[in-house]
Amino acid sequence: MAEIRSAHDALHAVRLGGTVNGWWTHLEARTRREVDANVLRDRRLTAVKVVWEALRPLGLGLHEAEQVVHARYETLGDRVQHTAPDPLDVSSLAARAAAHPGRVAAVEALWDGDTVHDWFVLLVAVLDDPAGEGPLATVHHRPGGPPVGTAASDAGRALADYLGVPFHFASPDIPDDQAPRWRTTQCPTEGA
Repeated sequence: MAEIRSAHDALHAVRLGGTVNGWWTHLEARTRREVDANVLRDRRLTAVKVVWEALRPLGLGLHEAEQVVHARYETLGDRVQHTAPDPLDVSSLAARAAAHPGRVAAVEALWDGDTVHDWFVLLVAVLDDPAGEGPLATVHHRPGGPPVGTAASDAGRALADYLGVPFHFASPDIPDDQAPRWRTTQCPTEGA
């Protein structure tokens, strides 16, 4: 009963304070070390999962877990070994496309997003025989660079031209993760 009351009191205190640091202080020291190790290696999703699994019994939501990890990124600052952005040059993208099984039928750009990275674009190779798709690059905003949609369009179009296949980006100027996909526009359903 004391354990439940302690957890309830902790949750109440954190909710009243509304601070991310309140959640951080409720993690065991071992868990804090694990989170920081993941942050220092730029393993954001793994760090979020660790925080969320540890504090979910206290009522922590996924969004709050992301905020806790974001705060750790800010605290650890220059010590974080940030992952280099995916290369967007034609030769690097063509090598990734060639590594996938099947023939590349098209290059497609898709919006995606989350509360940590905001909107970003996924470049994928649409594959035939076997049908499917393979990742080529994730395009995030780069300081001083063009808008994400423009960077993805330029890289995707250049690769598609190089491979001699179509390029599809249904909504290059406005983030839309529900925009029609290339296969959908190529093979509309009967009666539509």
